[in-house]
Amino acid sequence: SALLSRAAVYVLQPLTAEDLKQIVASAQALQALPAIEPKAIERLVAYADGDARRLLNTLETLAVSATQEKRAEITDVWLLKVLGERMRRYDKGGEQFYDTISALHKSVRGSDPDAALYWLVRMLDGGADPRYMARRLIRMASEDIGLADPRALRLALDAAEVYERLGTPEGELALAECVVYLAVAPKSNAVYKAFNAAKAFVKQDGTRPVPMHLRNAPTKLMKELDYGKGYRYAHDEADGFAAGERYLPEGMAAPGFYRPVQRGLEIKIADKLRALKERNDQAR
Repeated sequence: SALLSRAAVYVLQPLTAEDLKQIVASAQALQALPAIEPKAIERLVAYADGDARRLLNTLETLAVSATQEKRAEITDVWLLKVLGERMRRYDKGGEQFYDTISALHKSVRGSDPDAALYWLVRMLDGGADPRYMARRLIRMASEDIGLADPRALRLALDAAEVYERLGTPEGELALAECVVYLAVAPKSNAVYKAFNAAKAFVKQDGTRPVPMHLRNAPTKLMKELDYGKGYRYAHDEADGFAAGERYLPEGMAAPGFYRPVQRGLEIKIADKLRALKERNDQAR
């Protein structure tokens, strides 16, 4: 953008454990803190998780609390009491949040259940809303598994419902089960690509009239105008298929939006579509 072209962009990387320990040492050298036992320093570094701001804020909290309690040393036991349950750095709504959900999605797409579980737990551990995670799993089932395994979408919906019923932590197991299933399921983005292709086509194409034989005819006037005339009811045809019938607007060539892949159920879907096309070609 115009703004970025005039600005210097800096990408901040997490600090190493040694960098964070140096910050602690500097604070002690300034006598801003009482003595800290080695185990407590290790826990502080893990708690900061590469974020100097978080470490400095924590050190300030510890300094105030230690002064109030007149403590001569910060022990690991006291540190746990002050900090409570350790939480990982997690910028909800920020770059790291979307990087992590991207890693989860790509791990599922790449059929790696261990990696997918790791990123799921990382997000839950970092405070991500499990309901948000459930919605993303539903999206993954639609986008990356699709009709290669239609059960994936049902399982994702079931996992979301289970979480609503059980909550945390019991309901999170259903999300984990879903993640593993999605990761090991056969993959297809054929429906996803077909939907996007259809949207792009409709956006640039004119408004084509609905063929007369496909129109609804609820009134006598519409029937007199030949609405619905000549429509062949598929259930009355052999094998429930009206061979040769046309369903696209007049003059519109078959666009081929949906192209099933040779994985999972879509192998059979592709075979069926080929057979139906042969019957259509013979009947026209």
